[in-house]
Amino acid sequence: MLLLILICLIIGYGFGCFSTAYVIGKANNIDIRNYGSGNAGTTNALRTLGWKAGFLTFLGDAVKAIIPVLLVRFIIKNDNYGQLLPLYAGLGVVLGHNFPFWLKFKGGKGIAATGGVMFAFDWRLGVAAFILFVIVVVITRYVSLGSLMISVLFPVWILILYPGNLHMLIVSLVFTISAFIKHRSNITRLLNGTENKIGQKVKIEK
Repeated sequence: MLLLILICLIIGYGFGCFSTAYVIGKANNIDIRNYGSGNAGTTNALRTLGWKAGFLTFLGDAVKAIIPVLLVRFIIKNDNYGQLLPLYAGLGVVLGHNFPFWLKFKGGKGIAATGGVMFAFDWRLGVAAFILFVIVVVITRYVSLGSLMISVLFPVWILILYPGNLHMLIVSLVFTISAFIKHRSNITRLLNGTENKIGQKVKIEK
């Protein structure tokens, strides 16, 4: 079991190391990590390079999470591990996204990747997460708050639909904990009322 978990984490990590925001930034002659929040993720790409870059970053980060989760699910037919091991593959993606070895472990915050994992794990969860995110962002205009809320939804979903499955609950909680750790500066700004709202731009010096 431990060997299977390790393999799934490695597979996921390999996919996660593809940094969509970094690639799109380089296509626009910048290192996205040197602008805005310094984060190689959807929100910073959106603020720095505009809606098209933000959308492509989100799509790329979500797809790179969906593929390994579905791949592991297809390969692992054992009913005991058929739901758990894909979660570990997804966790590997988030770790690779947040800490890509080839970018000196400076990546993103893992929310788009987490969304992809949630969708691949259960499409209903993915849709619910998207709706929750949109509602929170529309009401508050804080992307970070919407991101944190969907990370909380993950273990809540597992708790309700998979009662008694402590292992799956723990893994889903790791996604949530990771999101809160990566968003700790955002949480501080939210509490202080200084968090950036959606629509604010980052000036790129030529």
